[in-house]
Amino acid sequence: MRNDMFSMLRRSPFCIQQARKVVLGFGLLFACLLIFATALPKGAMAYSDEELRIVAEGLNAKSATQKIKVIEEMAADGDPRVAPILRAMLEGDLYVRESDEHIVITRKQGKVYTHIDIVSGEEVGESGSKEISKIKVNNRLRGVLRDALATLNLFSSDLTTRTNAVEQIMDARDPAMLPLLLRAIDREENETLLARMELARATMALAAGETTEERLAAIEVLSSETTPQIRAVLSQFVASAEAEGYEPEVVAAAEDALESVEGRLSTWQTVGDVYRGISLGSVLLLAAVGLAITFGVMGVINMAHGEMIMIGAYTTFMVQQALGSFLPSGSAWSLVISVPAAFLVAGAVGVVIERCVIRFLYGRPLETLLATWGVSLVLQQAIRTIFGATNQQVTAPDFMSGAIEFSTGLVLTYNRLWIILFSIIVVAGIAAVLRYTAFGLQMRAVTQNRRMAGSVGIRTGYVDALTFGLGSGIAGIAGVALSQISNVSPNLGQTYIIDSFMVVVFGGVGNLWGTVLGAFSLGIVNKFLEPMAGAVLAKIFVLIALILFIQKRPKGLFALKGRAVEA
Repeated sequence: MRNDMFSMLRRSPFCIQQARKVVLGFGLLFACLLIFATALPKGAMAYSDEELRIVAEGLNAKSATQKIKVIEEMAADGDPRVAPILRAMLEGDLYVRESDEHIVITRKQGKVYTHIDIVSGEEVGESGSKEISKIKVNNRLRGVLRDALATLNLFSSDLTTRTNAVEQIMDARDPAMLPLLLRAIDREENETLLARMELARATMALAAGETTEERLAAIEVLSSETTPQIRAVLSQFVASAEAEGYEPEVVAAAEDALESVEGRLSTWQTVGDVYRGISLGSVLLLAAVGLAITFGVMGVINMAHGEMIMIGAYTTFMVQQALGSFLPSGSAWSLVISVPAAFLVAGAVGVVIERCVIRFLYGRPLETLLATWGVSLVLQQAIRTIFGATNQQVTAPDFMSGAIEFSTGLVLTYNRLWIILFSIIVVAGIAAVLRYTAFGLQMRAVTQNRRMAGSVGIRTGYVDALTFGLGSGIAGIAGVALSQISNVSPNLGQTYIIDSFMVVVFGGVGNLWGTVLGAFSLGIVNKFLEPMAGAVLAKIFVLIALILFIQKRPKGLFALKGRAVEA
């Protein structure tokens, strides 16, 4: 019966047709699977376990050249198991086990070396130092290993790792890495990193491109970027164009792209100079605004003003030390408490100086200069006696650490940004006090006409003491800010006293807004001159320009009528 059934099936056209369809379907499915398998990127498992062991044995070759060939071969296959092996070799943790001549990764624990299998990553025993021999690595191999790890990291699941790998490839610009980079580009899903990969591809194609079209396309991609790194790539290409014999149209396009990139970088450099100038101006403003009040209202040449800044900085240090057992290091609360504390301490010292010394010397500016200079020496020596001559470190809060970095090379540090904001707040507060308080009204009255103010019942001596205390307290607040960007030392105030007088004289004695404009003007001009003349010559040029300006305009940018003018 079974034979009759088979014979019937063989004779049936329908059954034969169905059998053919089944065979054809399985054939097509097998062909698709084969094509799909060959189309997969070699990032998953390029080696079998045994193949990986055999290839890795080449890392123990006697010749460095042979080792380099093995490293490049392993990196080119993109097997993720290769990265730990090469990393261990780079770090000196790759050994050969004497018992079976297998390569293992080791971890030293005391006098024992734990063996880790290069394929499975599991521990496979331990031994002493005499039972294993280290695979030697020289500087040449270290460079090759770093490049190989960079290419392997292109396939990492971690975005940061892939980003760092792309940056290393950008720096190396090795055309041998291009095939692996192209595979990584096909797999990348992050748009930002993908654009960076395309840029790395263009840097390689610029020098290694086989056709004029490839080089021109690479130049077009590079010309759209504005980074110092791309400028260096284009500069190197243009410099070597004649020796390498590149096509004239390629060289012309590269020169145009280089000029465009340099122009945009120059604009960003100008932005950076302006920011650094504003940053310096904010520091000068904090240091000078208190002096503008005392010098403008009282006509006192206060050479101890820098020491008020120093006292504010040391107050910040003492507050941080006192709160160190209650608040964690880098806490913002210590800085918040330091601002009013520094104002009160420096202001109290200023009132004492005015009551004990300066009030006997009104109308004699040269005597006030000499007396306050002596007071400054006394205060410096007192600080050295109490705290010592060494610098004291003040820990900046966490929110003032770090910076905003742009690819164009522009860096905006957080501490400078906060000081700029802080200086604006301080000036706004002073302006509000002078305009909207009774004390501010009396101070302005004494500034404009001291005799008339006294005749209407204003106690000018009381105003003088509080004015000097206010100016000293503001200098103390400046010390809080300066402690965040420099070390606290007994000589801190001397660094800014001359610049403070320059700002006050340039802006106009006793004029708050003139002080603001003068501080930012001198800061920006100084930072624009520094790249051309250096820091020291830049200050000299600014001083000479200021002297010439004062010869033409002795009252500064904005002049107010005050006691110094009347005298």
